[in-house]
Amino acid sequence: MVKIRYAENSDKDFWFSLDRHLPESEFEKKVRDRQGYVLLVDGAPAAILRFNLFWDNTPFCTMLFVSPGAQRHGLGRMIMEHWEADMKKQGFGMVMTSTQVDENAQHFYRKIGYKDSGGFTVNVPGYEQPMELIMTKAL
Repeated sequence: MVKIRYAENSDKDFWFSLDRHLPESEFEKKVRDRQGYVLLVDGAPAAILRFNLFWDNTPFCTMLFVSPGAQRHGLGRMIMEHWEADMKKQGFGMVMTSTQVDENAQHFYRKIGYKDSGGFTVNVPGYEQPMELIMTKAL
């Protein structure tokens, strides 16, 4: 059985086993502000999704991660659809996400209805990365 709920403080160890980019203080904010979800399969955590508000008014998925052993079973699609439905219920008409152009996630996002909407490169010494592809979806 699959269940998706907002992240809780008790999810901290699982969360950080997947998400190595989020500072601990920001995890506490995600829990407080309900900007993170945990997907459970038969009661065991299997995926996370976190977001913020781009331009302070548009939901932007900043991290989607499915545990390696749980990938390729539709769980990423389930948690994304749950997030999108929650955002629509809250009155938002569009959502956004991004991925580096050298990552395969762009193909997943396109399959679930996201459209390429531009990108940017970071060439600041010490922060260089491949182009970041911005993707949007109407709700």
